[in-house]
Amino acid sequence: MRHRPLGYGIAAATFAVDQLAKWLIMGPIALPERGLITITGFFDLRWVENHGVSMGFLIAGSDRERWMLVAITGLIAAAVCVWIWRERGRLDVAALGLVLGGAVGNIADRTRLGYVADFLDLHIGDWHPFLVFNVADAAITIGVLLLVVRALLARGPAAPAENVDAV
Repeated sequence: MRHRPLGYGIAAATFAVDQLAKWLIMGPIALPERGLITITGFFDLRWVENHGVSMGFLIAGSDRERWMLVAITGLIAAAVCVWIWRERGRLDVAALGLVLGGAVGNIADRTRLGYVADFLDLHIGDWHPFLVFNVADAAITIGVLLLVVRALLARGPAAPAENVDAV
């Protein structure tokens, strides 16, 4: 119960940072008009309007499909809210806060713009091992990875095998 403010606080901070970054990219930096800004040999700002969900799956080709994606993502966000409410582990609550804040950030984009604004492009030369992403996507990924790692490391010792000696 005492970790709830942590989870919801991380969600609010993640949402705020995500929306601020998108405002900067679309406003003062004007990336939609510029298309590409090379920062280093391995990192660019590249404008992508993502009409689907992660890795281009479930592309919303119509307004109906767009609102279905908003509804599905909203249900997932609601489930994460409940999970934060019930979760007792501090690290899990923090990870869930990242997931919730990222989900709400992308919901806000899809609701307001009709797509999710992606702009972070990590690459090695001409090889792009990652899709272009945003702060919300990074928060969701980090949150899920923390949950998976914690789940794998928190397993209790294996139950002793039954002794099946023949009598």
